[in-house]
Amino acid sequence: MTKTAVLPQGLLRRAMASMQLPKSRTKCFFLFLLSVFFTYAGFHHLFVPDFYVSIMPPWIPAHLALVYISGVFEIMGGIGVLIPRFRSLAGLGLVALLVAVYPANLYMAFNPQLFPDIPLVALYVRLALQFVAFYWAYSVTRPDPVSAA
Repeated sequence: MTKTAVLPQGLLRRAMASMQLPKSRTKCFFLFLLSVFFTYAGFHHLFVPDFYVSIMPPWIPAHLALVYISGVFEIMGGIGVLIPRFRSLAGLGLVALLVAVYPANLYMAFNPQLFPDIPLVALYVRLALQFVAFYWAYSVTRPDPVSAA
């Protein structure tokens, strides 16, 4: 095997080791999934903001600006959960962001006539799934317990 064939694999291993990933493969999988989910959602907020603007309650000001701000914070959180130094803070930030956007989900559920293309059951399931997302963002970004050896 040539040195150039080994180099990328060695770099990948060092990069993965520096990420201080959770010991559990399941937790590791859900951490990466969390990162992809929020990073994608953040870019979606930035490049396709119209839907997000439409679901904001009328009493909240500056709809477009807040959609862009939430998109930036989603990207920061999505990337931040992969950086060991920022993982816990990024997880708490994503939980805070999920709490901040919950009024939009409530607005949709309480005003289904404004969203005729979305089934009513989906609007209510979305409310419940938000709590799953709270747990997901919090649990996979907590440090692994230190075992007494």
